[in-house]
Amino acid sequence: MRVLLVEDEALLARTVVAGLVAEGFRVDHHANGVDGLWAATENHYDVVVLDIMLPGLNGYDVLKRLRAREVWTPVLMLTAKDGEYDQTDAFELGADDYLTKPFTFSLLVARLHALARRGPGTRPTVLKVGSLALDPVRRTVHRGATEVPLTAREFGLLEYLARNAGATLTKGQILDNVWDPAFEGGMNVVEIYVGYLRRKIDEPFGLSTLTTIRGVGYRLVADDTAEPVRVPSGPLRGRGARR
Repeated sequence: MRVLLVEDEALLARTVVAGLVAEGFRVDHHANGVDGLWAATENHYDVVVLDIMLPGLNGYDVLKRLRAREVWTPVLMLTAKDGEYDQTDAFELGADDYLTKPFTFSLLVARLHALARRGPGTRPTVLKVGSLALDPVRRTVHRGATEVPLTAREFGLLEYLARNAGATLTKGQILDNVWDPAFEGGMNVVEIYVGYLRRKIDEPFGLSTLTTIRGVGYRLVADDTAEPVRVPSGPLRGRGARR
């Protein structure tokens, strides 16, 4: 099995390389993100072991660029960071597994064998809901030919809605699948971010595809099944105007 290790801690790197070689692995090592990215795109590996905190390019950037270049080699993120948000970010960018320092060598070997058996995945299909297209790898969203910039949280919310297009999703379901398990805020955050999304994917295009199902939740539908946005004929009132 051929493994690429991208790790800047010299002692750890030497230890891991020596241990993997003793286990029969072929190992290439690079100590910065730039060289690691070059190696991963120019050579075939069964698994890439990628640290997050790297000089040159951090692990997130390396992973994002690998997937954007359609390199689907399984990637194991190796890092001293153990926050839930770090794991979520890594998986959203296309990581296949995540191992936190300090770790046992036997666990690393087991994870590498599991990833190698899985093999490289295929590129995720672009999600399309009517004229809305979401690319999970390139992290882009288009409404027709127009690119729609989204924040990471907005993208995660839209991806979940798109994967369940046509289905009505409760706030609880959305919170469980889009927000971190450690999130301690209330469910009203879902309503807030649905509003953000509407102002980006619907309102500028005169559409209403992200609908509220009163008393239940939210549903994303295609343009041709959505009701057109109704513009009031009377004078517009500002947010602070009296009703």
